[in-house]
Amino acid sequence: MRFVTRLMLAATFALGAATPGLAQNVKYVGGAAMYPQKNIVENAVNSKDHTTLVAAVKAAGLVDTLMTPGPFTVFAPTNAAFNKLPPGTVATLVKPENKAMLTSILTYHVVSGLYTSADLMKLIKQGGGEAKLKTVNGETLSVLPGRSGKSLFIADAKGHTSRITIANVMQSNGVIHVVNTVVTP
Repeated sequence: MRFVTRLMLAATFALGAATPGLAQNVKYVGGAAMYPQKNIVENAVNSKDHTTLVAAVKAAGLVDTLMTPGPFTVFAPTNAAFNKLPPGTVATLVKPENKAMLTSILTYHVVSGLYTSADLMKLIKQGGGEAKLKTVNGETLSVLPGRSGKSLFIADAKGHTSRITIANVMQSNGVIHVVNTVVTP
């Protein structure tokens, strides 16, 4: 029995050595592993915390876009974030006649380029305490440090903020930062 256990341990270590960094880069979001070799859509569909976002992305027709090489930085609102919206908002937004508004809101959470939390902190320092990012929808999103200097927030033009709760979920075509509030253009 010890031989089998040792053999299994050796195989585990050998696999880790054959794929350096892979295990360290896997994060769990919504109970699912987010694999860095998969794209944003391939990972997001597995998160039980992002079923509303995935449904909205499908309704807006953005699946193909988020499967392209990018890179993209996505500030991904959780189901709980969508639940903070007034009752009926999500149901209204996913209707075909509201596709333009839904697309505008979703693309406000996406920035072209790959920005890790370290990159965002550098931009905040360069910006004197705030980083301004142009989103895919053309509007500006602000990134702000938390009081401790360790957390990050995004803010819309109206001053509504959302905290990044899980940062640096690496994807093959960018990075996802999970956020706790939907921001609007």
